[in-house]
Amino acid sequence: MENKAHALAAGLFVLMVTALLVALATWLTRDVGVRRVYEMTTRDSVAGLQPQASVRYRGIAVGKVTDIGFDAVNTGQVLVRMSIDDAAPITTTTYATLNFQGVTGLAFVQLDDNGQASPPLVASGGQAARIPLRPSLLSKLSDQGAGILVQVEEVTRRVNQLLAPDNQKAMMQALQNIGQAADGVNALTARMDNTVQQKLDPALASVPTVAQDASKALQSLANTSSEFAKAANDLSKVARRLTDQGGTLDKVAEGSEALGGAVAALQGATLPRVNRVSEEASRTARQVNRTVGAIADNPQALIFGAGHPLPGPGEPGFAAPGGTR
Repeated sequence: MENKAHALAAGLFVLMVTALLVALATWLTRDVGVRRVYEMTTRDSVAGLQPQASVRYRGIAVGKVTDIGFDAVNTGQVLVRMSIDDAAPITTTTYATLNFQGVTGLAFVQLDDNGQASPPLVASGGQAARIPLRPSLLSKLSDQGAGILVQVEEVTRRVNQLLAPDNQKAMMQALQNIGQAADGVNALTARMDNTVQQKLDPALASVPTVAQDASKALQSLANTSSEFAKAANDLSKVARRLTDQGGTLDKVAEGSEALGGAVAALQGATLPRVNRVSEEASRTARQVNRTVGAIADNPQALIFGAGHPLPGPGEPGFAAPGGTR
C-alpha cells in the first residue's frame, strides 16, 4: 500500500513538472509583437525550406514561414506564407531570396531591397501582400548546369586532342628546343657577366670620382655665378648712383659749368686788370731805370738835387763839347 502511494506521488510530480515546462516553453515562444502576413509565389524549387523557417531582413530575424503549398490561382506555382513583424521596413521594392544555413541544407528566407526610398507594401483586394522571390545562386547554377556540362565536355574533348601522341611528340620537341634556348641564354648571360666584370665594373668604379669632380665643378660654377651676380649688383648700384638725379654725373656737370663760369669771369675781368698792372709795372720799372741811370751819372743829385739842366744847342751858354768860350 505504501509503494503505491509513493508511485502516485512520483507520477503527480512528473506531471506537474511537465506542465510547468510546457507553460514555460509557451511563455518563452509567445508572440508579443504585431505581425503581418505576406506571401511569395515562385516556379522555382523551394527544397530545404520548411514551415517555421526563419525570415530575415538583411540578416535580422523579423518573422517565420507559416505555410508552404501550391497557389490555387496560378497553377504550378509554389505559395509560401510568412508572418513578419510589423516593424520590418517592407516596401514595394523589397524582394526575397532563399539562402541555406551552413552544411545542414536548411533554407531560410532572406529579404532585401534596392536601397531606394519606396512606399510601404500593403495588401489589396482582400489578399495578403506578395513579395517577389528572386532566383538564388543555386537556382541559377541549376538552370545553367546543362550549359556548363556541355562546355566541360567540350573542354575535355579538346584536352584529349591536345594530349594525342602526335601532339605529345611535338610538345616534347618544343620542350627540348626551349631547353636548348635556355642553355644558350645561360651561356649568353655568363658572357655578359664576364664582360660586365671586366669592362663595365672599372668604368662604374670611376663614376663616383667623376661625379665628385662634377659636383665640385658645379659648386665652383655656382660660387662664380654668385660672385658675378654680386658684382653685377654692385655695378648696377654704381650706375644708378652715377645716373640718378643729383648723382656723380650731375655733380660733374655742375662743376664743369662752375669752372666755365670761373674761366669766363677770369677772362672778362681779372686778365684785363692784370694786363694794366703789368703795363704800369713796366712804366714804373722804366722810370726806376731812368732814375737809377740819372743817379749814376750825377750822384750829387741825391744831396744837392738835380740843379739846373745844361743849356742845349741854341740856348744861351751852350758850349759844344771840347770847345772854348
